[in-house]
Amino acid sequence: MNQIVKITIDGVECMATKGQYITDAAKENGIYIPTLCNYEGVKPRGSCRICTVKVNGRLMTACTTPVSENMEIENNADEIQELREAIIELLFIEGNHFCPACEKSGSCELQALAYRFHMMVPRFPYSFPQQEIDATNPKLVKDQNRCILCKRCIRAIKDEKGRSVFAYKRRSRHVEISIDPKIGKSLSDEMAQQAMDVCPVGALLVRERGFVVPIGERKYDNEPIGSDIEKLKE
Repeated sequence: MNQIVKITIDGVECMATKGQYITDAAKENGIYIPTLCNYEGVKPRGSCRICTVKVNGRLMTACTTPVSENMEIENNADEIQELREAIIELLFIEGNHFCPACEKSGSCELQALAYRFHMMVPRFPYSFPQQEIDATNPKLVKDQNRCILCKRCIRAIKDEKGRSVFAYKRRSRHVEISIDPKIGKSLSDEMAQQAMDVCPVGALLVRERGFVVPIGERKYDNEPIGSDIEKLKE
């Protein structure tokens, strides 16, 4: 039987299931904790660190930290918000995000978070890395310029034998996502679309299919990211 525990988030008393991750508990209580690497139904990894909160005075990732009785969580403290803003800015300057020309503009979670945190110009200098676009796969185009290395595609997209279609290759600042050349050839149209949907940015795009949803009607064109969760409180 699930044990219900009491926690507080920014001073608000909430009820949650013991062992439930903080992000999920907060969502059930109508509280939005931003994240880019976390994806419902996929085991969390705490890669992006945007979901960082203070738990009983210590900084911890909300997507990998289970709740416990009387846990005190700070989600909107100035220190936390500043950390999240810095991470978002770093993700922009470390890649080449051509938002006006991107197929995922309006549906991109990174772009939506930049709007939510009122990012105008990053405080850090742009890196302008030399990145390649891989169009060798028959179903997907991989644009490394936009990849934020969140591992969502690696963790979520598996073939019928449970093998990962995506993996990391190279190391350090040269690391990038690769599509397995053998497994990738057998990608179905449904799996290719799933990979594009799982990607929080525009790094994975289905070939020969673009702008199906027109600008102005996309997910975050009219409502900010997280608003669907916050409406639970109303």
